[in-house]
Amino acid sequence: MNPCNQCPRACGTDRSQKPGLCLAGEEPLLAKIMLHQWEEPFLTGEGGSGALFFSGCNLRCVFCQNQTISHELKGRTCSKEELIDIMFRLKERRAVNINLVTAAHFTRQLVPVLREARARGLNLPVVWNSSGYESVESLRLLDGLIDVYLPDFKYMDPALALRYSRAEDYPAAARAAITEMVRQTGPLRFQDDLLMGGTVVRHLVLPGHADDSQSVLAWLATTFGHDIFLSIMNQYTPCGDLSAVPELNRRLTAAEYDEVVDYALALGIENALLQSEESQTLDYTPDFSVSEEGLSDASDAN
Repeated sequence: MNPCNQCPRACGTDRSQKPGLCLAGEEPLLAKIMLHQWEEPFLTGEGGSGALFFSGCNLRCVFCQNQTISHELKGRTCSKEELIDIMFRLKERRAVNINLVTAAHFTRQLVPVLREARARGLNLPVVWNSSGYESVESLRLLDGLIDVYLPDFKYMDPALALRYSRAEDYPAAARAAITEMVRQTGPLRFQDDLLMGGTVVRHLVLPGHADDSQSVLAWLATTFGHDIFLSIMNQYTPCGDLSAVPELNRRLTAAEYDEVVDYALALGIENALLQSEESQTLDYTPDFSVSEEGLSDASDAN
């Protein structure tokens, strides 16, 4: 783990001494626990997804809606035993899965947590919810521990990845990471309308960049066919200081989103979720001022 090379940044930081480029130290930093109702329907069911939101991020997305945890590092460190206990508490509250959100920079720390939780009888599907900017080497440590991968695929154009996330190598890293994820999970597996295994790729359509969205969808359709599910997202909402990227300081138009959806249909994509314009709001962003929702013994320290 130290020097750290867990993600494509390979910053080489000794995270036991100082934070890496992901802004995180050595111990997992947990920002929020909740029964999440705003994920894809086949991941929430009636009980909700048992989400654990981790702080820190190896990207610098200018349009990030989760700044309080990605860059401001709200949350508290959690031990292996605490994390296992949280997972079982979420199960008791009838979560349909355990959803590890933005945990990629803690991959090596979470592998023994997941192994021990499984050994103690945790039988819920485990979801790995990530930006897609991950190393294949780290993902291979998760082989057999993750049931559902839920990565983003943000950009195909390296220039956009550099401008909007400060990661010119994002497209290459995401393609390699998603390929490894699909190798591990295999085709989609459902039970009673809930996704029990497989890979779901999210793509957020950005204003003015329908052409790049089409490139993303074309690669996914050509590479994986019907073995994955796509979530084509219409929820882009301007937030924060976008003065350096004024082209993103507006909402997505219906025509732009429809252009991307029509292209997906032309590609023959069938396994896809779509969003209405009503999703273009910050109302679906979790409230990170509260560390736990619907669970007892809340604790939070900055």
